[in-house]
Amino acid sequence: MSNPNHRRGLMLAVILGTALTASPAPASDALAGISRYCSACWRNARLPADVWPDCTQEVFVRLLERLPAQAWSDALQQDDPGHRELLRAVDCVKKRILRARKTAEYPESGIADGTRDEEQLIAAEELQKAFDEVLTPRQARILSLWAEGYEVPEIAKELNTTAPRVSDDKYKAVRRLRDWFAERA
Repeated sequence: MSNPNHRRGLMLAVILGTALTASPAPASDALAGISRYCSACWRNARLPADVWPDCTQEVFVRLLERLPAQAWSDALQQDDPGHRELLRAVDCVKKRILRARKTAEYPESGIADGTRDEEQLIAAEELQKAFDEVLTPRQARILSLWAEGYEVPEIAKELNTTAPRVSDDKYKAVRRLRDWFAERA
C-alpha cells in the first residue's frame, strides 16, 4: 500500500497538469519565475530541501484556484494585485510545513518508569540550579509551562498577560540560561 502523502502528491500533479492544459497556459518564463521565487522562499524559511518540489506544486495548485493563468507572469511584480495571491499561497504552504510536528522517539528508560540515569540526574540538578540562580519566578513559570507543551497564547491566558510579553520573557529567560551555561563551560 502506498504512502498517503505520496498519493496526495500524485493527485496534486494530476490536478496541476490537467488545469495547465485546460486553461490558457501561462508563459513558461512565468512558471520558471514563480518556481525560482518559491525556491528562494523555501530556502529562506529553512524548509527541508526534499519538500521544496511538493511545496512549489501546492503553490501552483493554490494559484490555479485563485488566479487566472494569464495573470501569473504579473504576479511576480510587487505592485500587481496577483502578487498578493502569490504571497498568500507561499505563506500558507510555508506555515503548514513549519507547523508540522516532528515526532521524536522516547528513550527506553526514564520516561514511563520514572527512573533516570546518573547523567540525567546531574543535568536536571544543574538545570534547576540555573533556574534558581538566573531566572525570575515569572520566567521560570513561563519556561515550565512552555516545556509542558503550552503555546505562548495559552501561557499568556494562564498568567493573565499578553502574548508578546510572554514571548519576550521566554526569550530573555532562554538567553539568560544560555549565557549561564556558556560561562560554566
